[in-house]
Formats: sequence, C-alpha cells, structure tokens
Amino acid sequence: MKFKSSKVNEFRLWGLLLTMGGMLLMIVGLAGIVFNWGTAGKIMAGIFMVVGAIAMLASMAVYFWAGMMSTSTTVIECPECGKPTKMLGKTDRCMFCKTILSLDPKHDPNASV
Repeated sequence: MKFKSSKVNEFRLWGLLLTMGGMLLMIVGLAGIVFNWGTAGKIMAGIFMVVGAIAMLASMAVYFWAGMMSTSTTVIECPECGKPTKMLGKTDRCMFCKTILSLDPKHDPNASV
C-alpha cells in the first residue's frame, strides 16, 4: 500500500506511460529504416509509427480527461501535512503525503469500529 497515490496523480501517471511507450514504439520502428532492413524494415517502421502515434493520442486523451476531472474536484486541506489537495470521489489519498482522506464519516478509515 506504500505505492498508492491520489486518483488524479494515477491518471497523470497513465498518461505519462502512454506518452513514453508511444515514443519508444516509434523509435523502435525507425530501426527498420536506419539499419536498412529493406522492404520488411519499411513495413515494420510504418506499423510501429502508427501504433506509437495511437498511443500518443491516447495519452493526450488521458491527460485531457485528468485535467477536466481536476477542475471539478473538491479541494480540501490534508489533516496530516496541512497542504491543500484535490479529492475525487468519497475517498482519496493526499497528493503529497498519501494519507487516506474521506468526506463521508462512514468511509473514514481511521474511525473505530
């Protein structure tokens, strides 16, 4: 549970991974042309460039979606670190110290049973 993050940061992480993966696919695809592998290399380059471009467009969509969600979130002050953090849903984690936060008392992880 140490690696959990806030929901907004999770979406941004997926956008970053798609961006890096798309760029890596396009670079790998160019190896077919750079190393002069003939017709097979050109076909490989074309396929990898298209798949890489699709991954880059998907990352743009994820970043846009995270940005739109980020504008409509509730901003609260974290009781642990005192910094303002954005909260999606009923429970979320602090963007800075990863403390579990809740607006609804019945979802409070720190409440005694």
